[in-house]
Amino acid sequence: MANLLACRKAFTDALLECAKADSSIVAVTSDARGSVTLDKFAAELPRQFVEVGIAEQNLIGIASGLALSGKKPFACSPACFVSARSMEQVKLDIAYNNSNVKVIGVSGGVSYGPLGASHHSLNDIAVMRTMPGLTVILPCDARETSQMVKSLAKWSGPAYVRMGRNPVPDVYEDDDMPFEIGKANTLLDGDDITIIATGEMVRHALNAGIMLRNKGIHARVIDMHTIKPLDEDAILKAAQETGNVITVEEHYAYGGLGSAITELTAQRCPIPVSIMAFPDEYAITGEQDQVLNYYGLTADGIYNTALNMLEQ
Repeated sequence: MANLLACRKAFTDALLECAKADSSIVAVTSDARGSVTLDKFAAELPRQFVEVGIAEQNLIGIASGLALSGKKPFACSPACFVSARSMEQVKLDIAYNNSNVKVIGVSGGVSYGPLGASHHSLNDIAVMRTMPGLTVILPCDARETSQMVKSLAKWSGPAYVRMGRNPVPDVYEDDDMPFEIGKANTLLDGDDITIIATGEMVRHALNAGIMLRNKGIHARVIDMHTIKPLDEDAILKAAQETGNVITVEEHYAYGGLGSAITELTAQRCPIPVSIMAFPDEYAITGEQDQVLNYYGLTADGIYNTALNMLEQ
């Protein structure tokens, strides 16, 4: 893993490329061009850029109106605000209308770490995946983010995307890595245990899988970039073939990836599932890596969880 690049930067680079080829693509933001890294987009395509100011509800309403007028808006704002302050507008203006709006939540999870609980977004997936018809995606690195943007630019329908703030190492080595909405990617194959991760926790899961392999344990590592709709086939296949599943997410244990997977396995393939996520408390304040380490959401933490699970 190398080539440190923030997913938010990969997002705006890919969006600018797509918008130059398709004038119906519009970037809409709520005084977050710096947070989203939209300065270059605004300078090069000013007629495809809309600034609504610090007004997240208006951001969603305006984006929905643009979509109903034939545009393809990407509504961009920090995840902590767009998933909370704009929840009713996402529900009614976007999901209920099936508006072709892509809601982009940047600086997700605890990547705003030092700013504390007001800026953490640890329940956004729980909120967004309950919206009927709303697709939910968490890319894991810059390459996957770029491929996701290109897919979303051609795909019609409402979606919520969450990505982090800080530079992250590559998980994928190929710029043309496979990306299909609703289709998980298997990074390591194995029959002893399955580790399913989403977003920027994928690299930790992959590192844990490599550590386990060095110990003679063959873990299957899955990048579940799309939480809704879930790749049920990949999950059930892994559950049946390995018998133990660990889920890893930068989110509360309630309502996120782990909940989605256990809702499926409880009905279709009951097996032990260990959910690695944030506990029911406001997270500590600190740099992102410090916070993740405090809660054991690291390669070492996943590795130890896998060993404990296999010993039971």
